[in-house]
Amino acid sequence: MTEPDSQRGLAEAPARPPLIQLFTVFLNIGAFSFGGGLTGWIFREVVTARRWMDEEDFLSGLALSQILPGANVTNLSIYIGQRLRGAAGSIVCLIGLLMAPFFAVLAFYALYDQIVERPWIHAALDGAAAAAIGLLGAVSAKAAQRALAHWESVAAMVATFVGVGVLHSSLLTTVIIVAPLSVAASWLRQRRARHA
Repeated sequence: MTEPDSQRGLAEAPARPPLIQLFTVFLNIGAFSFGGGLTGWIFREVVTARRWMDEEDFLSGLALSQILPGANVTNLSIYIGQRLRGAAGSIVCLIGLLMAPFFAVLAFYALYDQIVERPWIHAALDGAAAAAIGLLGAVSAKAAQRALAHWESVAAMVATFVGVGVLHSSLLTTVIIVAPLSVAASWLRQRRARHA
């Protein structure tokens, strides 16, 4: 006798990561990712390396993080923590992400006057920034690949570009107009797909 599909799906679901593991992963991301591009690091650790989330769930959280007020990467870490371990996960991910940079910035500013003239500092920061841009580009390419498969996603991207880049409208105004239309179009597409 075979077990029902719903029970089989539950058995195959990945185990929830322990809070200490979430903390150490986000502590490492915060400590070792320089020059921006944190989204790429988080994607690599959470989706590619550990498979705690699938791409679709991660990209949904990334989109939500970008339209909410605040820094995108902190919003994303809160989203991931909440999805994996609830409110405690959100707190642990956020503290882990911000702890090392907080103390590093304090130490850096204490030493800034002594090291600012050294050329190797500038070279190291340029190299870290280039790597961060590469990681961000990889995540952007994955998101664009998924978005280009649906006309409503392409229409939303074009409308946002025209609103902000051409008409110089504020991003908030553009999102308030475009987001509900994009969500409605996606909902209608999924509804048609279910009934087909």
